[in-house]
Amino acid sequence: MKMRRKHRLIEIEWPEFGHGVPPLQPAADEFASRIELAKTEMEKLGLTHLVVYGDREHFANLAYLTGFDPRFEEAVLIIGLQSHPLILVGNECAGYLNVSPLYTEGRLRSETFQPFSLLNMPRGNSRLIKDIFAGEGINEKAIIGCVGWKYFADSEQPDGAHAIDVPAYLVDTLRQLASRENVVNATGIFNNPDHGLRTFCSIFDIAYFEYTNILASEGMKRMLFGLREGMVDYEFAKLMEYNGIPLGCHPTLITAQNKDRSLSGPIGAVIRRGDPLAANVCYWGSNIARAGWVISSSKDLLPTAQDYVENFAGVYFEVMNSWFSIMKIGTPGDKFDQLIKENLPYDRFGIFFNPGHLIHLDEWLSSPIYPGSKDRIHSGMAIQVDVIPSSPVYFSTRMEDGIVIADDDLRRHLRERFPECYSRCQMRRDFMSRVLGFEVPEQVLPLSNIPAIVPPFFLRPNTIFALEP
Repeated sequence: MKMRRKHRLIEIEWPEFGHGVPPLQPAADEFASRIELAKTEMEKLGLTHLVVYGDREHFANLAYLTGFDPRFEEAVLIIGLQSHPLILVGNECAGYLNVSPLYTEGRLRSETFQPFSLLNMPRGNSRLIKDIFAGEGINEKAIIGCVGWKYFADSEQPDGAHAIDVPAYLVDTLRQLASRENVVNATGIFNNPDHGLRTFCSIFDIAYFEYTNILASEGMKRMLFGLREGMVDYEFAKLMEYNGIPLGCHPTLITAQNKDRSLSGPIGAVIRRGDPLAANVCYWGSNIARAGWVISSSKDLLPTAQDYVENFAGVYFEVMNSWFSIMKIGTPGDKFDQLIKENLPYDRFGIFFNPGHLIHLDEWLSSPIYPGSKDRIHSGMAIQVDVIPSSPVYFSTRMEDGIVIADDDLRRHLRERFPECYSRCQMRRDFMSRVLGFEVPEQVLPLSNIPAIVPPFFLRPNTIFALEP
């Protein structure tokens, strides 16, 4: 077995990779091609219609297909095999539809369905949902695939094919028109880690996700360099300088006073030397997180934790190099799972969730990395370097950043269309290899401006981990 390279601590000025600009939204043709891909998948499954549900929390499949994300209300996209798709929106979203290039070019039909609006808003001037569905050809001969945000194996939900996470009044109506047997869960068309459409990022996706990774990582960098003893956690959170683009999840901020509430945000806690500290900044397509201690050296820790660097955070850093080294097209997900279990055992590192997952417009799309997984890494995957250790003694450490896997063709297209984005990715990869000593395959495009940078002492952020030569 290959010897694991040992960690060391180095003092550096953190690198600057540039900030970039927000990439333009793809043109209508990009979204039209996604609709056509969905239709191809429908035909493979023998479906006549797709009914894609979205709301503010579960918007990503709808936004992927149309460029429209619901605000306040629900929305439904109905895709048949022949005509342009029909999108149903409530009162308020009707005025937001022109965010979709498909809509502005007349390639997306729309209808206001007022029951999607908030309670007691005007709701007497729209057709019944049954009549709308029937008008789209949904009848006893139709076979409808419903797309929510999850699909279910029979082992977790009896008859998983017919377990549908879309509001009951919509599913009941579809079943009245087409029978229960003919209404199935089709979310896997988009979310399945092996073949889901959203696991194959386009160059437009990569450019946007790189932009949001830059925003999130620069925010995390400001937070770590702006950290001071005695700060209130609200002050610390302000350092991210949120700029108004959509969040992918609620930002978390964990200190000594709320360390038993893993998804908590700021609570007004005073940050003190010797405290644990964890935070994340998450936009669509990015989630940057770091975890550690408010200390200048291990001497600031309790005696039981003063080997934090040698026996916890440093070991984690070493193993994450091994994780990166096998991040290649064709690697089965189980290999990552086994790597982590063998080298960061649960009884010491407490890693419970998947050691890595897919990200898209939503923070967690799905994951090819789980016990026994035969799903293989493929080109186009946007992956979170999300391996989360937890210890009652050592608290945690983290290098959660975003990467994209890209074969020769995808890298070439990205370089031709978004050369500055491509150049920054190569600069980050070079830094990880040359300065940190990581083994980063050519197919890995690092998106974060703090790629694999892990400072064990948050009050001395220029002291970071690297590997021995």
